[in-house]
Amino acid sequence: MSNRMKALALISGGLDSVLAAKIISGQKIEVVGISFLIPFCGNTFEKDIKSLSEEIGIEIKLVDISEEFIEMLKTPKYGYGKNLNPCIDCRILELKKAHKLMKKLKANFIITGEVLGQRPMSQNKRAMETIEKESGIEGLIVRPLSAKLLPTTIPEKRGWIKTEKLLDISGRSRKRQYKLAEEFGISGYGSPAGGCLLTDPTFSLIVKNLISSDMLVPHAVALIKAGRYFSIDEKFKLVVGRNHEQNLKLMSIAEDEDVVFEPEGKGPVAIGWGKRENRHLKIASQIIAYYCKKDKINVKIKIPPGHNTRTIESEKISEQGLLSYRI
Repeated sequence: MSNRMKALALISGGLDSVLAAKIISGQKIEVVGISFLIPFCGNTFEKDIKSLSEEIGIEIKLVDISEEFIEMLKTPKYGYGKNLNPCIDCRILELKKAHKLMKKLKANFIITGEVLGQRPMSQNKRAMETIEKESGIEGLIVRPLSAKLLPTTIPEKRGWIKTEKLLDISGRSRKRQYKLAEEFGISGYGSPAGGCLLTDPTFSLIVKNLISSDMLVPHAVALIKAGRYFSIDEKFKLVVGRNHEQNLKLMSIAEDEDVVFEPEGKGPVAIGWGKRENRHLKIASQIIAYYCKKDKINVKIKIPPGHNTRTIESEKISEQGLLSYRI
């Protein structure tokens, strides 16, 4: 076997993808990892990827596909799962991107950590066949954890990898994976499934609201992940921090076009965005007052462009009024 044989591994940071990469690298094949950054998934951060890369001895490249993912999410060809999770279209998008990178990096095939039967929507034989066909790389996707249960791939047929060293794992139990992790001495992996927020019913409702308002962009996703979400109007949205940590997060990700709300004294920071009117600023200030201890507060508002500051004296919005905007 040529020492120049190379494989591209999709690394989510979870255990399965890490094990798949290790199994193939153990066959004296050069493995390069790709970690796709998607705003709705619990991707490991750059420092965690670096640590994981060092632990498993495999280079991992970070590739941001946030914009492409959001466009796909609006009208996925194969629809959604129980909530707003477009699992099949998500996998197709990742593999299409991986196919382009495979050519660029002169890799011979792709590795994924998929396990047959682990996820009902995207990890059954029919879905896997559809994903492979749509991604344009039929026969070149190796799934080491379930390979013995799946059709023989081109790398196996050509002797690039040895089928007998691949596995026959299926189902949702991870006992065999945990045992393999111990054998490989791997501990720096993430939680199962990567924590996709689109499987959460409440978060999915928020995303649907943004899609219906044509306001779903990466920045909006970053905001809604950092606080309570309110749809003040079809075209004006608000996120209110729940605690000091979220307040700091919201301030750190605020952009020049955002409206920044800060109560005088203790209270939550809020960020508003979209097409605003004066009444929107008043409602937002009343919502912020609701979460403050005083019945009446002054809210400083930094308004773009230039972030000129004005102050609104606000009373608490009623609970019924609050719920009418809260999603």
